[in-house]
Amino acid sequence: MKVLLINGSPHVKGCTATALEEVAHTLNKCGIDTKTSWIGARPISGCVACNQCRTTGQCVFNNDMVNIVAAEASECDGFVFGSPVYYASPNGTLLSFMDRLFYSAAEKLEFKPAACIVSCRRGGATASFDVINKYFSINNMPIVTSQYWNQVHGNTPDEVRQDAEGLQTMRALARNMAWMLNCIEAGKARGLNHPELEPWQNTNFIR
Repeated sequence: MKVLLINGSPHVKGCTATALEEVAHTLNKCGIDTKTSWIGARPISGCVACNQCRTTGQCVFNNDMVNIVAAEASECDGFVFGSPVYYASPNGTLLSFMDRLFYSAAEKLEFKPAACIVSCRRGGATASFDVINKYFSINNMPIVTSQYWNQVHGNTPDEVRQDAEGLQTMRALARNMAWMLNCIEAGKARGLNHPELEPWQNTNFIR
């Protein structure tokens, strides 16, 4: 089993990466393979609703990490998305990345456990945490929880390493992810598959 960790910070070795490293290390100790993908520090276009992915099977923009991570997702059993907190919200670049990833590659993600972690200096963590979790809840993805909201605090990686409770929360999250993945595998061995989806009823508020 393998978990893909996505670093949504513009800093490849910053505070978000430090928290994700704690998650990855604990997952490895639980026998779960991990891979970390960094979305990079360059601007990422938001979705332009062209719907070309419905025809080609991938996002029409091919100059960033969206299609690369979509391909990696096919080989992974769970996901952890990490983001710094900017103005009480996740990094805008990560949100553009997730908009396009979830729209163009939803079937590669659905029914796979997911979690998010956020890193902040002081405030806005729970608001950011809530925003990212909504992506999972609209795509049939079991959300992995921890003993507290998945957040670390600090202005530098060294300060994050001093956040004893935050790092403990990361470890508990990783153990819960490993447990859920093992439960799913045990269910598959007993012949239990994920629920069958009904055809989508696409409505709006005036029809």
